[in-house]
Amino acid sequence: MYAETADIVTFNDVTDPDLWVRPTGNPAPIEIVDHDPAWADHFSEVAHRIRRALSPIGTFVGLEHVGSTSVPGLRAKPIIDMALVVTDPRDEAGYVPVLNSIGFGLTVREPAWYEHRMLKRLDPDPGQLDCHLHVFGPRCAEVARMRLFRDHLRRHGDDRERYQAVKSAAAEQSNALGETGMDYNARKQAVVREIYRRIFEAEGWE
Repeated sequence: MYAETADIVTFNDVTDPDLWVRPTGNPAPIEIVDHDPAWADHFSEVAHRIRRALSPIGTFVGLEHVGSTSVPGLRAKPIIDMALVVTDPRDEAGYVPVLNSIGFGLTVREPAWYEHRMLKRLDPDPGQLDCHLHVFGPRCAEVARMRLFRDHLRRHGDDRERYQAVKSAAAEQSNALGETGMDYNARKQAVVREIYRRIFEAEGWE
């Protein structure tokens, strides 16, 4: 689950115009809601199912609750983001069919960006939240950054408030223009990178 410091502080910005495996429809409005303490329980329930499915076939390495729903007190889209580390994300036959069997469908494939794959929970049952499962390989710098960002926001209320403000503004702007979730993420990037710089400085990495 660890990565080299030099890789963590170096962002691998890649634009891939052909990353969608599953066609997407018109952009849905981006909803930012108050933090729900039950989100941690939703993560635990889904994580248990994923571990139970993948562990017997030897592809499972680790699983983390990441993203805004993992930060108490932070407003967020009601979507559980998870970072799943497998032995080799390129070997889709080794994990995708198993995840299909528990209700996840492959949606994004980004070989140039840390061999990232994303699966979405398809047709959640009533009471279940949407879930985005981000798949990476061992010692991935992006997984390390996700954990650092989550843990920093949990400890630092000032940056948590700063991030929450930019999330709300980005959602309002993207909704007004009918933009996608990727456009919404791009609107947040400057503030996210600013927070990362402070994290790296605090760790003595810059």
